[in-house]
Amino acid sequence: MKVYKENCYLCRALLTTYFITYMRLLHTLFGFNPEIHSVRTEIVAGITTFLTMAYILAVNPEILSSTGMDREAVFTSTALASILATVIMAVWAKLPFAQAPGMGLNAFFAYTVCLSMGYSWQFALTAVFIEGLLFILLTVSNLRNIIVSAIPESLKVATTVGIGLLIAFIGFQNSGIIVSNPGTIISLGDITAGMPLLTLVGLLVTIMLLVFKIRGAMLAGILITTLIGIPMGITTFQGFFNLPPSIAPVFCQLDFEHIWSHDMLIVISTLLFMDLFDTIGAFIGVASKAGMMKNGQLPRAKEAFMSDAIGTTAAGLLGTSTVVTYLESASGVNEGGRTGLTAFTTAVCFVLALFLSPLFLSIPAAATSAVLIIVGMMMLSSVAAIPFNDYTETLPAFLCMILMPLTYSIADGIIIGFISYVVINLLCGKTQKISIPMYVMTVLLCFKFFL
Repeated sequence: MKVYKENCYLCRALLTTYFITYMRLLHTLFGFNPEIHSVRTEIVAGITTFLTMAYILAVNPEILSSTGMDREAVFTSTALASILATVIMAVWAKLPFAQAPGMGLNAFFAYTVCLSMGYSWQFALTAVFIEGLLFILLTVSNLRNIIVSAIPESLKVATTVGIGLLIAFIGFQNSGIIVSNPGTIISLGDITAGMPLLTLVGLLVTIMLLVFKIRGAMLAGILITTLIGIPMGITTFQGFFNLPPSIAPVFCQLDFEHIWSHDMLIVISTLLFMDLFDTIGAFIGVASKAGMMKNGQLPRAKEAFMSDAIGTTAAGLLGTSTVVTYLESASGVNEGGRTGLTAFTTAVCFVLALFLSPLFLSIPAAATSAVLIIVGMMMLSSVAAIPFNDYTETLPAFLCMILMPLTYSIADGIIIGFISYVVINLLCGKTQKISIPMYVMTVLLCFKFFL
């Protein structure tokens, strides 16, 4: 009996030691505090975040493959870039934010740089790589704050809205709902059959899931639309499990031939601009929702920005578009996620998803197009923040928003919007609204049209 009790005490002591060591490890790695955090809650939050953003594994390969990139390789590079950036966020910044190639930035990569400007996807990857390096430099210096403060609030909002309009337009076009027309440039396609009909069905299904607040509604909508496409002859099912496709076709495919060209400067500047505000917007939005802001500042903001910058630099090498912090991280925050353990769980989910490549690659363009349209719709919500009673703010914002879909170029919309803002306010005598960095940026942006 005495030996039995001694063994029990020993077991308890070992379990206690193990538990303390385990909690210390979680605290060291992820900033986890057992007194205020729960392991179960953090893991559930991480899974929830993954479910709400996993659609990028289907959408990103679809968008980037339009440039000639290998679709299967892009799937793997998308997952790897997401894993790397999110793990860095979890361990270094210790924040519950997940990262992946950003919507809008992938559209700029494919439809502006490659299809509109006519450059190769290797050129675009080089721009992503260089932009990531510059983001690192901006993060360790104060230049990031100078650039951010130089952009008027109305143009920040207009950029988000304009990207939303362009993304939605791309969804309508990829699905065949909108088609080219020699007489009117574009017109409505045949929406009674085939791809357009499946896209509209997917649109309705996904909206219903969102209305009923189904967790992972976007991903669920894609999967349901894919299943509906099987009897319609649109979906070609390739299976569930397999080893991850090789990234060799896109890995380290950088092209430095045009590195000193004027267009490379414009592309890098636009990527940097979009990346900055995507990341800042996500950080502020999600951190505010989680009650993590202290005196208007995000704790460990520098580490969080570095996670984004390193992730983007790696993305250029891995073969995918710019990495950003996802607003969908808010879904995990809603579930109670507050530490890096939430982000780490999301990264683990991306690792598991690597082995589901046949499932994600079976998803037809109709299913991803429906999500593009919905994401575009969601990005319009901030338009109310534009002061429509002040025409010196409204016209530049309007030009920025409307020119993105009309010119099929995010860069052109941003450039015209920014230049017009400075010119209009200068002519109207509102020089107090224009800072010296704004004058400098305007002169540099004008080079696009006059050189």
